[in-house]
Amino acid sequence: MDEIKPNNTQSNLPRRNNSRFVQNRSTNNRNTSSRPTSTNKPFIKSTTPTHTKVSHPTTHRTDTNKTSRGSYQYNKEKQMGRRGPSRPPSSITPRKVSSRSTLVIPNPAPGVIRIIPLGGVEEIGKNMTAIEIGDDIIVIDAGMQFKTDETPGIDYIIPNTTYLEERKDKIRAMIVTHGHLDHIGGIPLVMSRIGNPPLYSRNLSILMMRKRQEEFPHLPALNPQIVEKDSVIMCGKIRVRFFGVTHTVPDSMGIVIETPYGSIVTPGDYKLDQIDGIVTEEEEKEYKFFDKENVLLLLTDSTNIENEGFSLPEIKVHEGLEKLIRSCSGRIIIAAFASHITRLVKIVAIAEMLGKKVVLDGRSLKTNMEVCEQAGLFTPKKGTIIPVEDADSYPPNKVIVLMTGAQGEEFASLNRAANKSHKKFTIRKGDTIILSASIVPGNEISVQHLKDNLARHGVKIISYRTSEETIHATGHGNQEDVKWLHRKTHPKFFIPIHGWHSMLVRHKELAMELGMPEENIVVPDNGSLIEITDNGTKISVRKEKAPSAPMMVDGFSVGDEQDVVIRDRQMLAQDGMFVIIATIDSITGKLRKSPDIISRGFIYLKENQDLLNQTRLIIKKSIEDGTRGQHPINFDPIKTELGDNVSKFLYQKTAKRPLVIPVLLSI
Repeated sequence: MDEIKPNNTQSNLPRRNNSRFVQNRSTNNRNTSSRPTSTNKPFIKSTTPTHTKVSHPTTHRTDTNKTSRGSYQYNKEKQMGRRGPSRPPSSITPRKVSSRSTLVIPNPAPGVIRIIPLGGVEEIGKNMTAIEIGDDIIVIDAGMQFKTDETPGIDYIIPNTTYLEERKDKIRAMIVTHGHLDHIGGIPLVMSRIGNPPLYSRNLSILMMRKRQEEFPHLPALNPQIVEKDSVIMCGKIRVRFFGVTHTVPDSMGIVIETPYGSIVTPGDYKLDQIDGIVTEEEEKEYKFFDKENVLLLLTDSTNIENEGFSLPEIKVHEGLEKLIRSCSGRIIIAAFASHITRLVKIVAIAEMLGKKVVLDGRSLKTNMEVCEQAGLFTPKKGTIIPVEDADSYPPNKVIVLMTGAQGEEFASLNRAANKSHKKFTIRKGDTIILSASIVPGNEISVQHLKDNLARHGVKIISYRTSEETIHATGHGNQEDVKWLHRKTHPKFFIPIHGWHSMLVRHKELAMELGMPEENIVVPDNGSLIEITDNGTKISVRKEKAPSAPMMVDGFSVGDEQDVVIRDRQMLAQDGMFVIIATIDSITGKLRKSPDIISRGFIYLKENQDLLNQTRLIIKKSIEDGTRGQHPINFDPIKTELGDNVSKFLYQKTAKRPLVIPVLLSI
């Protein structure tokens, strides 16, 4: 999705300091008008009305609280639209916006275990869960989620940390299960907000988090502590153990949190290492301790809960890719997720075995492989990896190019090569493109455009849907993997996580099919306060909820989803903006000249002169009626009335609701 950003009217609406109306201003409206404070994110302090030269229309109400359907103000109808009820915007500072809970949440009673999913349920991504026992809190993962159609122009989204910020003195550890961005992407910002507790994970994950932290030099350094699958740590009074799991990134691990009533277990993201449904001896050995473990609660991944059978083992993908690499006569370009490190390492090993050179192209891919090399998980032979500039220096059948961009991402290396904007690499006729990745829901059109552009180069395209060989497998367990884990861990209580609500419900149904009572299962929402009480015999959900609105990272600011800036961007994306600049005689209250109008993304002014002339008449009448009899003139209600009247009129004539911004200048 293209980012929706304020258009070039910014040059006509420069920033101004908040000040009262000043006499004898220049009548050059375009040079003296001000940009609405709502779009100057670092400078929004509050929504308190002030008598400023230019003010945000949402902060001004008439005495009768009059609003209109099409007004720039967020009226009741607008608030109850597709985004749901609106809440007052959070206060924005140059650094961040904090969303604070309005309902006081009591601490857990003695002997009570509290589980708080703060991300990763009702969605895929930004996984984070907190476990609170007595005076100790353990946080598991802190992932990120990429922007959506509902969050235009932002960088990415992280879980809401308000509950943890208010209890940062109780946080004993952040434990990360593995190094994928939906589990570590929020680490730099989250850790700085919750007191920077010790950070525990395995070696590769720690290295990947350190690498990501380098992008935030202004934030405090992390306090990493490397653990292995047989490690035991104390987090306050809580004892924590670990075990290894199979996933698409090495060093993935599950967590066992010991409590007086049994263990809380989460494997993170996992699938079973199995062939034709028979779990390997190594995998059985890894999970064997569960035969004697008293598991109080299982929290586990629901990503693939709707897929029947076992997940395909990654070894099948390795075999399929090796067959294709051996059979292709020309140059091979393989696009895969940069996070599928195990697969990428195997492709390099196959290339070395066949005497081929390998090009690594794509920032995230190169970064991940460099980190793997630091961790000792990737040790290519000297000369195997060559720069992308040298790809044409070798015979085509001696080169494999590993690229990012299997999802059709706009700036990924494969997409740039496909549309001929890659400065260092050119696709040649006769190349074979292997898309070793499934299509993420929502990316279908982008991938289709990518394939169309590639096809224009005369290449052969092999995708996971068209290939006779297995070239992709998920990193998450299907139904049979999940059933195996439930039977192995035999938990008393169960909370499905990591998935959309319908996925969590299906996971609940599967657990009930395996014999678990319905009352022992909780399907959570983000922010649910789930408690195990009565000496570990009962699980329930409190009526209170932790703040759970997503925290959006937008440059240097971090704010929740109801931030006025995002609402403005959504309105701009839907119907554009309509700026009115009117110069008023401060003594007579009359217009000094015909008002200037700026329209962006709404109508083309040159083709709508009749509409503009009618609008100017409404502007003139609204202002002169509003100023009549006022000495001195109170501009706030005039701006509100003007915005309402113009919005109503524009909606009647165009059926559109642009962002209407009245700018009144007094001279």
